[in-house]
Amino acid sequence: MDVTSREAVEPFTTKDGSTIRELHHTGSQSLAEATLEPGQATERHYHRRSEEIYVVLEGKGTLELDGEIREVEPEDAVLIPPGAWHQIRAAVPLRFLCCCAPAYSHEDTFFE
Repeated sequence: MDVTSREAVEPFTTKDGSTIRELHHTGSQSLAEATLEPGQATERHYHRRSEEIYVVLEGKGTLELDGEIREVEPEDAVLIPPGAWHQIRAAVPLRFLCCCAPAYSHEDTFFE
């Protein structure tokens, strides 16, 4: 059984600017907790191969997905298909899970 404690994982900043704690990373998927401070946003980007799901745990923000913008809050889950431009911005401290399949990689993150 592979169990990871959140507190045992060192946070790091991803290529898009969010701070994450990667809880699991296999060749086929990854799960990370991401945080953004009020007013902070990820850099608008897309992933060529990875499909993502964001699940908001705490806070509020706005998510832009291929030009469509909507507010997100706790218990919202957003599907981000491969190739979709996206950016999330925190209105207040924002904490969310980011699930990627295949697993997240810096090499699969592209910017404008």
